[in-house]
Amino acid sequence: MIEVDNIHKSFGESHVLKGITAHFEKGKTNLIIGQSGSGKTVFLKCLLGLFTPDEGSISYDGKVYSKLSASEQRNLRQEMGMVFQGSALFDSMTVQGNVMFPLGMFTKQSKSEMQDRVDFVLKRVNLVDAHNKFPSEISGGMQKRVAIARAIVMNPKYLFCDEPNSGLDPKTAILIDNLIHEITQEYDITTVINTHDMNSVMEIGEKIIFLKNGLKEWEGSNKEIFKTENEAVTDFVYSSELFKKVRQMYLEERN
Repeated sequence: MIEVDNIHKSFGESHVLKGITAHFEKGKTNLIIGQSGSGKTVFLKCLLGLFTPDEGSISYDGKVYSKLSASEQRNLRQEMGMVFQGSALFDSMTVQGNVMFPLGMFTKQSKSEMQDRVDFVLKRVNLVDAHNKFPSEISGGMQKRVAIARAIVMNPKYLFCDEPNSGLDPKTAILIDNLIHEITQEYDITTVINTHDMNSVMEIGEKIIFLKNGLKEWEGSNKEIFKTENEAVTDFVYSSELFKKVRQMYLEERN
């Protein structure tokens, strides 16, 4: 579990995060949503340890990050996996090389041990025959699966995903959502996803944090979001006619 207690973050005169308190549950897909400029990206970077909050604290399974020594912070960061928006694969490396890279950087495993782990995670993301292909030779959806394999190769306790469905067609986006959700449950990971994809919200949003203007405006599940009367949330989530109809159908069924 990740617990956030009243964090603030400013850049010069711009007060981006304004006292956010939240917790992200283990074994669940936790989503951060909000409009551009709401503070989502800064919030995610604080969770990753890339930004230091000006006030407040962030703890990981009871360990307050700011109170850890430099070596303890490094060790904690090695327990974090990250799936970047654009996959961020190394073009000059094969799929196998990309996934093996963190093992070579941060572990003392033998070549055979690393190979076994790479084989395992590539099989888990359904890429058993892609080891020797380069990123330019595979589709966007396959690249995203490689990025997920690389993120989980170190067996992380915490998995962070920044717009994992960006640039994907709807069918592939659903496959990526389901894969992230399955891996979260299988390995009991604390997963945090920064997204604006409402299909992700509806499909895998077990815990949702909605930010607006640097504040936590609402939190709940994908079931509760149908019932909320919070105007900021409904304006954001039901901006399309499709989702308005889905919500109306849900409310009619409940009644």
